[in-house]
Amino acid sequence: MPDGSITKTAMLEVGDLHAFYGESHVLHGVSLDVRQGEVVTLLGRNGAGKTTTMRSIMGIVGKRRGSIRFQGQQLIGMAQHRIPRLGIGYVPEERGIFSSLSVDENLTLPPVVKPGGMTVPQIYELFPNLKGRGSTQGTRLSGGEQQMLAIARILRTGATLILLDEPTEGLAPVIIEQIGVAVRALKARGFTIVLVEQNFHFAATIADRHYVMEEGRIVDMIPNDQLHANMDKLHTHLGV
Repeated sequence: MPDGSITKTAMLEVGDLHAFYGESHVLHGVSLDVRQGEVVTLLGRNGAGKTTTMRSIMGIVGKRRGSIRFQGQQLIGMAQHRIPRLGIGYVPEERGIFSSLSVDENLTLPPVVKPGGMTVPQIYELFPNLKGRGSTQGTRLSGGEQQMLAIARILRTGATLILLDEPTEGLAPVIIEQIGVAVRALKARGFTIVLVEQNFHFAATIADRHYVMEEGRIVDMIPNDQLHANMDKLHTHLGV
């Protein structure tokens, strides 16, 4: 592996981020950083602010203040449609598979924003469940296959930072394992990944670091190799 001190530069830097839905103040000074090539999770109970943090990065929250920098560029104040074109891909929890389109059409719908994206054959190698299903209606896939398709179509675009919101929610253990294999393969290819997770057992198999959120704040940052030693604290934060 290349020397981490050279490759692990800060790709995403969030500083003192506040976010609002109407009058409701949801994020209260969130600060985090993600280095190039890292897999980082946001852990926390429902309503902790994890999804709002993702949506804030993408510019789809009503009002924000603070700082969100991607490769040095300030995203707060930037037009929403420009943010994905910088190379940030977002896979929301609801997946957004188009029911009227086939798997192939869903896969090729998002525009390529930067060179370096994965080819369709490479994507089928990563997600073999989708191979041979190209003409199948997108919503006829199982929940796990729809999740794979939602991730897959971002990989074509050339995005280098992938935001995954609850990628394992409601999925069978065998599918969760396949998603884990895919995320580790993407990390090996040099992708940087931030994912919201409730399932910290899954998060522990893929992530370098974990940010723990409570009530719109970051309350802890735990390197993955220290997760076991912090299990009691994690149980307290997550209520599990």
